[in-house]
Amino acid sequence: MEKTLAVVALAALAQDNRLDVFRLLVQAGPAGLPAGQVATALDLAPNTLSFHFDRLRSAGLVTVRRDGRSMIYAARFETMNALLFYLTENCCQGAPQSFAPAACAPATCRPARAPKRKKVPA
Repeated sequence: MEKTLAVVALAALAQDNRLDVFRLLVQAGPAGLPAGQVATALDLAPNTLSFHFDRLRSAGLVTVRRDGRSMIYAARFETMNALLFYLTENCCQGAPQSFAPAACAPATCRPARAPKRKKVPA
């Protein structure tokens, strides 16, 4: 990912409602969600939501497809992963094998590591 594309993506995500929309679409997975369901889940007015979807689409973070009368929005996992890689490509002093989020794949879409559990005394 080029720096200019990273800046556009980060700018699109740098707003509360758009970040919520994107996170909800990531949670929904590749199938995406109808716009009405997103509006209901996040309590957003349809015209406000349209504005936010446009910003996310122009940044390459979401796609849209028509299904009958519904518009279905989905996260673009390849863009999300490219942004994560761009932000972290120089971490861990050049040891990418120790960088867990690079292993995040669109099909799995899960945290890289489970949270550490507290040991319970026996």
